[in-house]
Amino acid sequence: MITWIIEWMNVSTTPVDGFDQVVLTAGWRCNAVDGEVSATVYGSVGFPQPSVDGEFTSFDQLTEDVVLGWVWDNGVDKAEVETNLNNQLDSLLNPPVVTPPLPWVSE
Repeated sequence: MITWIIEWMNVSTTPVDGFDQVVLTAGWRCNAVDGEVSATVYGSVGFPQPSVDGEFTSFDQLTEDVVLGWVWDNGVDKAEVETNLNNQLDSLLNPPVVTPPLPWVSE
């Protein structure tokens, strides 16, 4: 199972082009779990300043889904991250290289 979350947001304390509490940056995390095995990728992404001609959602109206959409629209490749996590899980579940005990050492 793959789960995306927003962990934090940096927000302006002064108006930006007439808009209050503009989200400047968000920290995201993507978790993948398969049974007892898990993998995580995290990062942050900056957002362009709002435009008076564009849409603006006030801070108190934001949802995690909206901000995740911004994350994916601003340089984070959702499919690539999820593929990489699935590959990490596969490597953990089916290691391509192992370190067995030496055959001449008794346990």
